[in-house]
Amino acid sequence: MTILEIRDYLQKFFDSVELVGEDGRQVSAPAKIESAKIGEVSFVANEKYVKFLASTQASLVIVHHSVPVDEFIPKTSFLKVKDPYSAFVFLLQKFVQPRVIASMGIASSASIGEGVTIGEGVSIGDYAVIGDRCTIGNNCIVGAHTVLLHDVVMGDDTTLFPSVTCYDGTRIGKRVVIHAGSVIGADGFGFAPQSDGTYVKIPQMGIVEIGDDVEIGANSTIDRATMGSTVIGRGVKIDNLVQIAHNCTIGEDTVIASQAGISGSVTVGRHCLIGGQAGFAGHLELADNIQVAAKTGISKSFLQPGIALRGTPAQPMRDQLKEEAMLRNLGAMREKLVRLEAELNKLSKS
Repeated sequence: MTILEIRDYLQKFFDSVELVGEDGRQVSAPAKIESAKIGEVSFVANEKYVKFLASTQASLVIVHHSVPVDEFIPKTSFLKVKDPYSAFVFLLQKFVQPRVIASMGIASSASIGEGVTIGEGVSIGDYAVIGDRCTIGNNCIVGAHTVLLHDVVMGDDTTLFPSVTCYDGTRIGKRVVIHAGSVIGADGFGFAPQSDGTYVKIPQMGIVEIGDDVEIGANSTIDRATMGSTVIGRGVKIDNLVQIAHNCTIGEDTVIASQAGISGSVTVGRHCLIGGQAGFAGHLELADNIQVAAKTGISKSFLQPGIALRGTPAQPMRDQLKEEAMLRNLGAMREKLVRLEAELNKLSKS
């Protein structure tokens, strides 16, 4: 694409796209700002990367309107937008090459059960297993060795990478992406303790429901409900290695980072951000727009929308940071206390 074509493309997404520099150069690939070469496009969305504008060889860099760039012309051209990060993401969509997950059609080695409904334009890879009465929408992709047990429903344009397992009754919306190794609908962790110290398994009779436009990373697990449904709302993004237990409800457009663990019957609001390795006790609730820092331990409900949480046990971030600062000063505080006690003892003796 020429720089002019890129500008015209980005104008579909932004009210103002200002071009500074030449517009006829050809751009053939995206690259990081610190390693970009002639013919490549990059971006700066964080102030700490502005320093690379002097040394980059990129033919085009996308920056914020506030970034001064005149001294770098004509070596590099610039497109100024209000959100360089999103602009670069939109541009990546033009350059990305689609992955070949499964060849068009149904592989001869795939196993298809009875009463299965398969839409148009579907691809099912080698050794995939489709259980009885499953429904697969139009333009879906089922990767090699993926298993759908009976009565699974996949909405249109959904992609399951290789070795995904969806247990019986799972409901998956449209345009969902589930990456390799994830398990959807395994039994929830439910066992009733007995007086003799043994445990009786609690039947897990519910299902998992996944809304439209959800993405689930590799090797994540979402357990079926004991009764009813475990619900993953529309637009939720789940990283690799995330565990979501039975009967949870994850609100729309919430983002969950790697290794987070959410216990049973937790309700997470909409537009929440949950950091890596965060842990949730069971049967609690988070309001909308809450941010949870990495390694936070959530042991109670937080019903005030929009707050940031940190620490174990979790508390509002400002309070937790104050406590952390006090802890760092405990050594000095102890030394001061020892000196004061010594002085007080001298005064007492005199």
